[in-house]
Amino acid sequence: MDYPKFTPEMKKTHTILIPNMAVTQFTILKAVLDHEGYKSEILGNCGSEVAQLGLKYVHNDTCYPALLVIGQFLDALNSGKYDLDHTALLITQTGGGCRASNYIHLLRKALDRAGYGQIPVASLNFSGLEKDSGFQMTLPLIRQLIAAVFYGDMLVALRSQTAPYETQKGAAEAMTQRWLDRICADIRRGKGYSFRAMKRTMPRIAAEFASIPVDRSVPKVKVGVVGEIYVKYSPLGNNDLEQFLASQDCEVNLPGLMGFLQYCIYNLSETARLYGGKWVEQHLSGWLLRLLAGPEKAMADALRKNGYHAPLPFVELVRQADGIIGTGDKMGEGWLLTAEMVELVRSGYENIVCAQPFGCLPNHICGKGMVSKIRALYPEANITPIDYDPSATRVNQENRIKLMLAVARERLPQKEAAESGGSPAPETRGHKAKVLLTSKGAACI
Repeated sequence: MDYPKFTPEMKKTHTILIPNMAVTQFTILKAVLDHEGYKSEILGNCGSEVAQLGLKYVHNDTCYPALLVIGQFLDALNSGKYDLDHTALLITQTGGGCRASNYIHLLRKALDRAGYGQIPVASLNFSGLEKDSGFQMTLPLIRQLIAAVFYGDMLVALRSQTAPYETQKGAAEAMTQRWLDRICADIRRGKGYSFRAMKRTMPRIAAEFASIPVDRSVPKVKVGVVGEIYVKYSPLGNNDLEQFLASQDCEVNLPGLMGFLQYCIYNLSETARLYGGKWVEQHLSGWLLRLLAGPEKAMADALRKNGYHAPLPFVELVRQADGIIGTGDKMGEGWLLTAEMVELVRSGYENIVCAQPFGCLPNHICGKGMVSKIRALYPEANITPIDYDPSATRVNQENRIKLMLAVARERLPQKEAAESGGSPAPETRGHKAKVLLTSKGAACI
């Protein structure tokens, strides 16, 4: 199929539309593209009409994130806000066996059917796909993208761990926005994205968040969120899951986007190790991961020194899957999904929402399929898989999550007593949770 290509000349003439996924990280991504001379816009159009538009042009058996991304693009093009002769689309491709690698072909087909066949689509990927795309991954661009992800992950972690306890409502969100503005302004000036600059800046960010007045006397239910990469992060994909959990007075742990990028890098050499490959291919991942270890450690140190929970280094995260799932299982989120659940449980975030598109085979195997094994190893694990699909209702999804939270709240006094070395309060000692666990989840009785 012949299709329009994004050429280097379009960098000056076209506005690039980008579907929103990880909101904080993608805000910094826009600043990166601004610095590199691209004109871009992160899409914020949401609502049920986006999914319905996707269904109109994509088969309903296709992955739910593809429906949303394509629907969001088409909705934006239909809005009349853009000069269609000077508009391009940017989409990421993961490579490997995940259907996400094929989104770009589905998008081009949908554009042609919708009457937008002249719109070029560029690919953002690290796996050599779409070699004829004029959107080139240069070394400076890659360095800035790495900084965008690290800064974004850190801001998300700090906001999530501060906001539930703040004494002045909105203080953590305001601090997040202030630092986003500073980081984006620096990157647009070509500053702040070197590893040395990140190591200087990260302790300052953590210290300013730590200065926000908080009240931690009332314990909160701690909830981790894992799942398919798009549904895990995108408010459009998960029906504002993070906001919903915050409204339920929870502290949310959303493992960082950098972990997924490190996972993709790790798998490059794991494939060569398992199936054969050149010496360089077998050792490339180790070299790249060691480069990322510096800013990864700087972020973790800054979080811990200011009293915040920090994620495990990637080299230790890999080991969390030992005895449960092999690292050769790398379709979609693969073994990373299992490893993140184990890390969350062991870090005190034993209440977990596993967000997955309905019919996503990697997630059903590496997420839902591993729940029984994880529960056997960690009886405190309280994991609820939630399917996201055009036919799934938000009310049903939220009710399932509320049942998981009911179990978590019943267990909270015992957990607090165990962590403090004491025993449950008299009114909770010996109290049995009025919740029935069934093969289909939790039900109140």
